Amino acid sequence: MNTDLKQVNKVKKNSRRNDNRNEPKLTERLIKISRVSKVTKGGKKLSFRAIVVIGDEKGQVGVGVAKADDVVNAFKKAKADGRKNLIKIPITKSLSIPHRVNGRFGACKIIMRPSIEGSGVIAGGAIRTVLEVVGIKNVIAKQLGSDNLLNNARAAIDALGSLTTAAQVAKKRGLDLN
Repeated sequence: MNTDLKQVNKVKKNSRRNDNRNEPKLTERLIKISRVSKVTKGGKKLSFRAIVVIGDEKGQVGVGVAKADDVVNAFKKAKADGRKNLIKIPITKSLSIPHRVNGRFGACKIIMRPSIEGSGVIAGGAIRTVLEVVGIKNVIAKQLGSDNLLNNARAAIDALGSLTTAAQVAKKRGLDLN
């Protein structure tokens, strides 16, 4: 009887270990940490806000934002928020995007165009960070409007989320690619 319990516990432990191994390796990049304050009756309460981009460099990316009393906890909470908001995007063989795309969030507008192999990521600010974390190596991007880092990162996510492949469009239209 006692050995049966040991075997059951061993199976449970192994299943937990396997769950952790199946989780993809995600890289996280910090965009900005800012010190924010809230004015209360007792005075000013200081806290930190972290903006983090998280991705697997194979087509998954997410942006997370969180506040906490110290930098480490703000970073951890932002990573967890980014994991919740992961999206999957298509990437071509030349590590670029399939077609031209526009993204918008608030007053930020983003224009992204595919580029030839070897050109690198031509983008600035938060957009460059998002594109590097998602695994895109050849793209041209321009940010218009606001230069708010969080809104630019979310506009880049919006643009990447609207990418489609030729196979997806053909399926949607009921056509056969062959």
